[in-house]
Amino acid sequence: MKRTVLIIGAGNGGTAILHFMLKAKDYRVIAVVDSYPDAEGINLARKHGIQTAGSWTHLIDPPPDIIFEVTGNDEVYQELAREKKQQTILVQGQVAFIIANLIQEKEELMKKSKDEAYLRELVFNISDNGMIVINKDEEVVFFNKEAEILTGIAGVKAVGRPIQTVMPASSLPRIVQTAVTESNQRARLDNGKDILTTRMPIKNEQGEILGAFAIFKGITEMTRLAEEITNLKHVQKMLEAIIHSSDDAISVVDEKGKGLLINPAYSRITGLEESDVIGKPANADIVEGESMHLQVLKTQKPVRGVRMKVGPARRDVIVNVAPIMVNGELKGSVGVIHDLSEIQNLTKELQRARRMIRNIEAKYTFDDIIGESKEMNLCLEQARLYARTSATVLLRGESGTGKELFAHAIHNASDRKYNQFVRVNCAAIAESLLESELFGYEEGAFSGARRGGKKGFFEEAHKGSIFLDEIGELTPGTQAKLLRVLQEGEIMRVGGTKPIQIDVRVIAATNVHLEKAIINGAFREDLYYRINRMPIYIPPLRERPRDIAALSIHLLKKLNGEYGRDIRTISPEAVQMLEGYGWPGNVRELENILGRAIIFMDVHARMLEKAHLPSLFLGNAPHEAVRKEQTQTDHPVSLGEQLANVEKEIIQKTLNKLNGNKTATARELGLSIRNLYYKLTKYNLE
Repeated sequence: MKRTVLIIGAGNGGTAILHFMLKAKDYRVIAVVDSYPDAEGINLARKHGIQTAGSWTHLIDPPPDIIFEVTGNDEVYQELAREKKQQTILVQGQVAFIIANLIQEKEELMKKSKDEAYLRELVFNISDNGMIVINKDEEVVFFNKEAEILTGIAGVKAVGRPIQTVMPASSLPRIVQTAVTESNQRARLDNGKDILTTRMPIKNEQGEILGAFAIFKGITEMTRLAEEITNLKHVQKMLEAIIHSSDDAISVVDEKGKGLLINPAYSRITGLEESDVIGKPANADIVEGESMHLQVLKTQKPVRGVRMKVGPARRDVIVNVAPIMVNGELKGSVGVIHDLSEIQNLTKELQRARRMIRNIEAKYTFDDIIGESKEMNLCLEQARLYARTSATVLLRGESGTGKELFAHAIHNASDRKYNQFVRVNCAAIAESLLESELFGYEEGAFSGARRGGKKGFFEEAHKGSIFLDEIGELTPGTQAKLLRVLQEGEIMRVGGTKPIQIDVRVIAATNVHLEKAIINGAFREDLYYRINRMPIYIPPLRERPRDIAALSIHLLKKLNGEYGRDIRTISPEAVQMLEGYGWPGNVRELENILGRAIIFMDVHARMLEKAHLPSLFLGNAPHEAVRKEQTQTDHPVSLGEQLANVEKEIIQKTLNKLNGNKTATARELGLSIRNLYYKLTKYNLE
């Protein structure tokens, strides 16, 4: 009865075992498993009608007799060891190849015992030397395939006939008569080919002549072999040159653990020369740790990432060592040594480069956005969903709610994250410069234009994202050009005549009531519909007081680094006070209040208390509860409140005069647009 076999892993190793098992008579492969459906072994199994699968879990019950695990994954092997039945034999990696070779040797021995004569003839026929045997009566008894090729005579026509009839010029009859061996003699065959031959008598144990044997090879073949040897020497020289030019330290030992080869990088890292290593034991270079060469020679399994100290300078290194196998026979091992100090320096450089990139590109991710409220969770879900598309996103919300933070996070979660992220504050650039900054300009477009022209922000952001903050402040002309960018995917430089194709994802932000701006004629309705495809409304801090505690802890960690403090938490009373405040400046104001509180705290304090807050921010912006209390107790109106009422009235009158145009209102009152929005929120003005 044939033994059942399950092969897990259909790469080179699994394919080799499957090839062998297909030839074996006493074994039957029930399935081949690999996670890659087009692996070489999977295709071979399908060709022979053998079951294939991506998982082995359903194939071990009923249990197969043998499981070959040739994935090279220790976790797979450990799991198989746990899940297999007791009667199943589990064979791993290289052991599988060893067993396969043993099985092959067994079958060859059985075959030899059954048909020794056939095997002998087969061996002679696969030789690349011509072989002829005659008996003592000078009749041909063996004529191999190579002899047929060299002489041009078919073996069936030669065997059983006298050698002089088959090959009149043959000297084998002389060997039968003289019983003298003739070695490496040059001769010429009847067909004119030159050969190099050795002829010897065949004797029995009593010394009686039984016949003669000739082995010969064409001289042209000898020439080919000589050329191959020369080529091998060239390859050897090339390999030595490659090894010696490598920046990785390399050492090679033989099967006895004696040093064979090192390269200059090895000497540079360890401080040891060839005389210190070649011919010496494999552990001669080790100061601290065990020789991985000796371990690999013992186990015939590679090792990776082993840390040790080598050389007189006790250099800290990491080594990878693998066995050298030639035709299944261990010939030595090769080790690659990495200088740990160099790796650490490179790691530091990489980290520094990443920090620099974070300062140049988008700095924040969704992990940097703190919020536990359902309102903020909804915003985050929307943003993560929108990040997977290239459509325009409009971030809406009051000043200080974190719109720019969301823009960074959306870019970093998109497939454009490895390209440019360009930030533009539309309200911070003068109207006369905004168009040329956004779309660039050609040489000579205006007085003072740079020679050769200049790319605009949209060209800089090609294949990436552009963040347009305060988009509601764009002039009508710039709005028209932006609409063309969104519709056609192209820009026109100032002074240019040819459109430039661009691929840019636009993320816009505003705290302006765009719908009212459309009614007032300050914002284009068609542009509004273009940018409002994926709106995200970020609620103000007063609408999500549940987030204040977590936000405060997060901001304190940041402020600790700035002020050299170690404030770790906030008292419940302080949190309650923070949650009761209106926060017209939102998260930006919260950070300001916490920063001011830290400055006046004791340097050894670890908790921010309620006592640190009232004098700091209740006077800065009225607390709702305090305002109500003042109203209820009929306190006299303070000078500050009277001035606030006057300021509110002036702003309202100016807004009414200018038909609600906030940009014009800010200009007339001498305020920045951001300051005006703050006051509008503070006084609840529309």
